[in-house]
Amino acid sequence: MKVRSIFLSDIHLGARGCQADQLLDFLREYEGEHLFLVGDIIDFWAMGRSIQWSSMQNTVVQKILRRARHGEKVVFIPGNHDEALRDYDSTTFGDILIANEWTHVTADGKRLLLIHGDQFDQVIRHHRWLAILGDVGYDLLVRINGWLSWWRRTLRINGYWSLAGYAKRKVKSAVTFIFDFEESVIHAVRDRGLDGVVCGHIHSAAIKNIDGLLYVNCGDWVDSCTAIVEHLDGQLELIEWRAEKRPVAVI
Repeated sequence: MKVRSIFLSDIHLGARGCQADQLLDFLREYEGEHLFLVGDIIDFWAMGRSIQWSSMQNTVVQKILRRARHGEKVVFIPGNHDEALRDYDSTTFGDILIANEWTHVTADGKRLLLIHGDQFDQVIRHHRWLAILGDVGYDLLVRINGWLSWWRRTLRINGYWSLAGYAKRKVKSAVTFIFDFEESVIHAVRDRGLDGVVCGHIHSAAIKNIDGLLYVNCGDWVDSCTAIVEHLDGQLELIEWRAEKRPVAVI
């Protein structure tokens, strides 16, 4: 399917939970004029503990590089897990532009700030050690998810179920964190006079209007396998690839 723009975040190449096979499946289906990589594409934190780099992950990198060579505009906006690349702001590597943030204008004229979002995470900003500890815990949840998926397949239980996703929906502190994050991001966008934001970081995909501004979160390719696409008319869709392989939100 030909679209105007594709937005991906939190792929976490090099981490155990990276769903590179699902992402390749998605990229074979969607082609765009713009490809925006909205942070945590490479997981240097996880690779500092143990490198889990598969042939599928190599293929993801090769496919993105090939798209850039063939004329697709690829912009890489680093996140906290690949923050070392922030030192190369405005530098081009293999036809891929590194930018710490970007303003994208949709086909219907909406001006959207593209930023990973860790700048609005108070844990990341003030308690980095706690963020790293949480990352280790999330990695454990991903492993448990794998065991649960095997068990469900063995019992022939249909459908994907995520322990990490369930915790986000049910644990009050997680819900509060997501709400506070969204409000902080929207406040910053309003101060800039823009129409909305596209971010990642919290692994919670969404397209919604908050106080008249557009909040878009790409989700991730560790747990939910989600992406945002902009169609040729500027319409944005949230695609939840693994669960349904169809749009789940449109705006």
